[in-house]
Amino acid sequence: SYAGLLPLILKLNSSNSLHSKDLTSDQAVTSSVKDALRLGCVAVGFTIYPGSAKCFDMMEEAREIIAEAKSYGLAVVLWSYPRGEGISKEGEVAVDTISYAAHMAALLGANIIKVKLPTQRSEKEKIELQNIESLSKRIEYIKKSCFTGRRIVVFSGGEAKTVDDIYNEAKEIKLGGGNGSIIGRNTFQRKREDALSMLKDIMDIYAT
Repeated sequence: SYAGLLPLILKLNSSNSLHSKDLTSDQAVTSSVKDALRLGCVAVGFTIYPGSAKCFDMMEEAREIIAEAKSYGLAVVLWSYPRGEGISKEGEVAVDTISYAAHMAALLGANIIKVKLPTQRSEKEKIELQNIESLSKRIEYIKKSCFTGRRIVVFSGGEAKTVDDIYNEAKEIKLGGGNGSIIGRNTFQRKREDALSMLKDIMDIYAT
């Protein structure tokens, strides 16, 4: 219905809430590049889980999809979410882990990379930076890991937050050179009019 009116992105792999958390993190390929073309999409999306036992399989799937998508002139969005047996829960959002995951997505050929907001924690590597206390500095570090800022990097909203917290995060993301916020539950769990007002304010933050 919206082909040619809105820039649609077709997500090509997916999981579900019935997948046991005791099993290795993975997603099933549920759609194709041809589906994206048929629907008039401008891009395809794909998730990888760096650190998962299935990570290399997911990366190989992504490589093939990216090559096919680009052959048709479609952009590629990669969700790069670290998780797996060798990564602690806190480490999934550690600044070194997030930067490495973003770098992997860039190496695979993503035009747009989606990662979680990084914390000050360092999971495995000593970060040689004077200052990563502020979120904006951590965002700057993530951007540098993506071919020194040559890729679009957007950040997921995470758990439910107050409107002020969401605005402050957006300001820090912009200050650090990030390209945007992906807002899910923080939109859907609000009244429609409140959500629309909030989204407009977030757009204004990035536009100024």
